[in-house]
Amino acid sequence: MHPNIARQLTGNQKNITQSGQNISEVGPTGTEKITTRSNLDDRLIRFIGIPCFGIIIPNLTGLFGSLYVEDTAYWLGYFYFIALAWSIWMGNRWLLFRQRRHWNWFNRPFVKLVMLLSANVFYTFPLTVGWLSAWYLFLGWPINWAVVQLVTLANVICVIFVTHGYETVFLIRERESDQLRMARVDKARALSELEALKNQIDPHFMFNSLNTLTYLIEEEPQKALLFADKLADVYRYILKSKDRNLVWLNEEIRFLKNYVFLMQLRFGDDIRFELNASGEREESQLIPPISLQLLAENALKHNRFNAKNPLAMHLVIEPGELHFTNNVWLKKEVPPSPKTGLKNLRERYLLLTQKDIEVKQSACLFEVRLPLIVT
Repeated sequence: MHPNIARQLTGNQKNITQSGQNISEVGPTGTEKITTRSNLDDRLIRFIGIPCFGIIIPNLTGLFGSLYVEDTAYWLGYFYFIALAWSIWMGNRWLLFRQRRHWNWFNRPFVKLVMLLSANVFYTFPLTVGWLSAWYLFLGWPINWAVVQLVTLANVICVIFVTHGYETVFLIRERESDQLRMARVDKARALSELEALKNQIDPHFMFNSLNTLTYLIEEEPQKALLFADKLADVYRYILKSKDRNLVWLNEEIRFLKNYVFLMQLRFGDDIRFELNASGEREESQLIPPISLQLLAENALKHNRFNAKNPLAMHLVIEPGELHFTNNVWLKKEVPPSPKTGLKNLRERYLLLTQKDIEVKQSACLFEVRLPLIVT
C-alpha cells in the first residue's frame, strides 16, 4: 500500500467521466433523451475492413465479368468498389451513431431494432444498386440484375454483421461503465455514512471533555490549566483527523496517551494505562481515527474505579492487530448515552476495511480486537 493511503482514501468524489456510453438528459417535453459520447477508435478495423469488402465481394459475385488483369478497367474497378465499400461503411456508421443519441436497447428496444434495420437496408440498398448500375454503364455492358441483386444482398448482410459488431462493443463498454459508476456510487455512499458516524463521535467527546474541565476548574484550578492545554492538543488532533478516514497508528497512540493523561489529571491513580508492542513499526500500520480513545472512553463510562480497585487499561500491539482490554467493575447506574460507541466503531471498520472488530466480555475482563492495515 502506498504510504499516503491515509490521505488517498479521503476527499470528495470526482465527477464520473463516461466514454462510449449513453448519458440521460431530459428534453423540453419531459421525455428522456439519450446522447452518446463516443471515443471508439475503429480506425484499424476500417482500414482493414473497407478494402477487404471492396476487393472480395466483386470477385466473389462476378462484377468484373469478362475483364482480365491486363484490362485498365479491371484495376479501376478495385478503386471504384473500394469507394463503394467506404461509402456504405461510413454512411451506416454515421447513421448508427446518430440513432444512439435517441434510442438504446434498454428504453425502447423494439424501436431501436426497427430503426437500425431500416437505416441499414434503406441506405445500403439504393446506394449499392445505383453504384453498380453506374459501373455497368461505364463499361457499356447491359446491367446484370442477377449480379446486382447478389451484391446488394451481400452488402446488406455485411452491413448488419458489422453493425452488430459495433453494437456489441458499445454494450460491453456501457456495462463496464455502469459497473464503474455503481462502484463509485457505493464508495460515495460509504464515505458519506462514515462521515456521519464520525460527526456523531466528535460532539460526544467534546461534551465529556467540557464536563471534566468544569469539574477541575471548581476543584483544582492548577490542574484545570494543564487540562485545558492538553485538551487543545487532543481536539486539534480530532480536527486534523476529521478529513482522514485512516491515520497512522503512532499518531492514534499519541492521541490516546494524551487523552488518558487528561483523565489521570482528574482521577489520579484511579486510572492506569499500559502499552505493549511486539516490535512492529507503528508508523507502518493504519487505523481509523479516534478508535482507541473511544475504547478508553467506553471503559471510563461503564466502570467504577477507585484507589483500591483502579481501572486498568492495557493495549497490546501485534502485527496486523491490536488488543485493548480493561478490567470490569460495572457501574450500577450508567449516564444516558446514544449507545453509538462500539456500533459506530464496527460500522467504520466494515465501511473502510471490510473487516469486523471482535468484542469479548467476561465477568472480570472486557476485550476488543481491532484489525490494522499494514503498509
